[in-house]
Amino acid sequence: MGGISSDNAHGLVLALSSSIFIGSSFIVKKKGLKKAGATGIRAGSGGFSYLLEPWWWAGMLTMIVGEIANFAAYAFAPAILVTPLGALSIIFSAVLAHFILQEKLHIFGVVGCILCLVGSTTIVLHAPQERKIESVREVWYLATEPGFLVYSAVVLVLVVILIFLYVPRYGPTHLIVYIGICSLTGSLTVMSVKAVGIALKLTFSGSNQFTYFETWFFTIILVACCLLQINYLNKALDTFNTAVVSPFYYVMFTTLTILASMIMFKDWDSQNASQIATELCGFVTILSGTFLLHKTKDMGSSPTPILGSPVFHTSLTLADSPNIRQVEL
Repeated sequence: MGGISSDNAHGLVLALSSSIFIGSSFIVKKKGLKKAGATGIRAGSGGFSYLLEPWWWAGMLTMIVGEIANFAAYAFAPAILVTPLGALSIIFSAVLAHFILQEKLHIFGVVGCILCLVGSTTIVLHAPQERKIESVREVWYLATEPGFLVYSAVVLVLVVILIFLYVPRYGPTHLIVYIGICSLTGSLTVMSVKAVGIALKLTFSGSNQFTYFETWFFTIILVACCLLQINYLNKALDTFNTAVVSPFYYVMFTTLTILASMIMFKDWDSQNASQIATELCGFVTILSGTFLLHKTKDMGSSPTPILGSPVFHTSLTLADSPNIRQVEL
């Protein structure tokens, strides 16, 4: 192992900063929503009083800063390093909620946080070096190789099938439909983010990449995938319990993103089997911590357990509607 490269170190700092800002933004925005709901109509009931609440805007600004840092991180480090670290935002959110919102963090939640930290550290220490790219045309060459073209075609076909055949019939009752669309398009979003991020980094270094049509193509794909992803993620959050959506979305999105990056950027070509296995173990450790944290975050706060199928969802709006419906994954 040659240690962490300069680019990976920059990507790591940006990814950690992103997790801190995004994790904090959830708490700040929720504090703003609570204050606005105490004096006006709640957002979940169709109210917009939160738009006049400084705390909500502070949370939005914090989230924007976090997303910008996350965007920049992909320009420096491989997706297998940046994407799994998104789980750290869950830790910051849970810890801040414990102290600021008095939402109790159960002992199993603490164990989940520790698992996320251990898994993240494992991945950071064994992540592959970032490929040296001198032009966005090199990214275009990687994106148009047969392997990634096949992957992209499979993703597009699956997304079209899910949207037109499965969403009308199974969307409101099967979590996997909305999450599948979000995760599949999300993997292409991250590849586009990385391409545009590299173009911006090279442009700021003095080599203007926006004279190439490839840069604008990646930008269009980025915007289109983002809009589609956000649309169906909102549908999932509005229909199913957040405690179910978040871990399933994280698992599918991260897994498909790492797969796409492995195919397009060949992140693992320079690594041996031991390093790859260690990274996978770190990823599985993060997944375990994420599930544990979400599974136990309401432990002790629900006096009446829900019996029957082990997986239920609450038909949620932002107002936390009390209607309980069964969901099939």
